[in-house]
Amino acid sequence: MKKIMMTALGLISFNTLLFSQMKTIQRNGYVLLLSKNPCEIFDYYKVDSMHGLSKKDCECHVNNSKKAYIAGWSNIAPDKTHEFVFINMSRANDDIELFALLMHELTHQSFSRHNYDINKEEEIITWAEEEAKEVYKLIKL
Repeated sequence: MKKIMMTALGLISFNTLLFSQMKTIQRNGYVLLLSKNPCEIFDYYKVDSMHGLSKKDCECHVNNSKKAYIAGWSNIAPDKTHEFVFINMSRANDDIELFALLMHELTHQSFSRHNYDINKEEEIITWAEEEAKEVYKLIKL
């Protein structure tokens, strides 16, 4: 069920079953998106589906600390203007799980940034590792 609230900032639409706010952080070459609600990514990009995933399926799926339709996601924005890395913060139950999610999604991002060149394996993994440390610090501040 959706509700719309009038605030000093204007109209805000939110899902009454699972409310959270998408946090965005512009990084070098991609946008980092953080939310406890994985379905928000579809609202953020104003689409009903992208890259084979859909908002409808997302809304039907359980989202909690153990399972979710999307735990993390690295891909290109639907308008193809930038890449994004999404982290479902409801799956980040502790520091180890948060860092594992970051490392996983940033490894995908690193493959893209290195043109999927497996000959750059060490650079791909090192970039993901270094970026995961930086992003972890940003989240934990």
